[in-house]
Amino acid sequence: MALAYRLLNVFTVEGDRLSGNPLCVFEDGAGLTAARMQALARQFNLSETTFVLPPAAPGATARVRIFTPDFEMPFAGHPTLGTAQVVRALTGAGDRVVLEMAAGLVEVRAEGDRWTLRAARAPVTRAPEAPDDLLAAMVGLPPGAVAGARFVDAGVEQLILPVRSAAEVEAARPDPALLSRHARATPGGEAMAYLWAEAGPGQVTARLFFMAGGGVVEDPATGSACANLGGWLLSTGAALPLRRVVDQGRAVRRPSRLELEVTEGRAILVGGQVVELGRGTISP
Repeated sequence: MALAYRLLNVFTVEGDRLSGNPLCVFEDGAGLTAARMQALARQFNLSETTFVLPPAAPGATARVRIFTPDFEMPFAGHPTLGTAQVVRALTGAGDRVVLEMAAGLVEVRAEGDRWTLRAARAPVTRAPEAPDDLLAAMVGLPPGAVAGARFVDAGVEQLILPVRSAAEVEAARPDPALLSRHARATPGGEAMAYLWAEAGPGQVTARLFFMAGGGVVEDPATGSACANLGGWLLSTGAALPLRRVVDQGRAVRRPSRLELEVTEGRAILVGGQVVELGRGTISP
């Protein structure tokens, strides 16, 4: 059986179709087991691969499952936006789709090929056990470089590290052993650390590191972490409404632009441009 898929880039920079975070979307995942989906995600070896399925929840346009090469995720930002564009094309649903994910129903809206998601749930925050200076050392930065670290969950729980300057975000060099020990939200969970700093009025520089195959990998663009940044800002009493443009991915030569908004009603919105690059079929 030949399976149709599409390749897209999400959170692209204007004028550069090969920027942003790559994504593979299988148009019809019905009949595939979770093990088969995982094997296909490993075959494509992109940061995420998604599978479109018939919806089960009332009000959902489609159900979506998200896989990295190693595990399934309950929610992720760039797969949500890219899959929404494919679902719109497949269903004719128009510029509003509701995707049913393990984390809940996610509403996604479009203006052309620019898509905006609403965070899967209201953010929950908690303090990490490790002190800020140890977390700074974890990412190769000096004492005082990190202040106010929190675990935040607006769909996927991640360690959010506010860094003193954009230059220090760019200089970060994570220690794999420390990252594995201190950046896990739960024992045995995935180790993820999102570093960010204000880079100017309304501008943020960010990087996300995670463990894969025993080493540290950097993500080009992380919509779930951008949403968690909104949760961190909410938890610290930031004035609302707020907007930030997040620059990510330059260190891995995949420049990306993410747009964060937190409304007066405390809704967290993450948006960006989606580009479809090509289509194909595979006979696994």
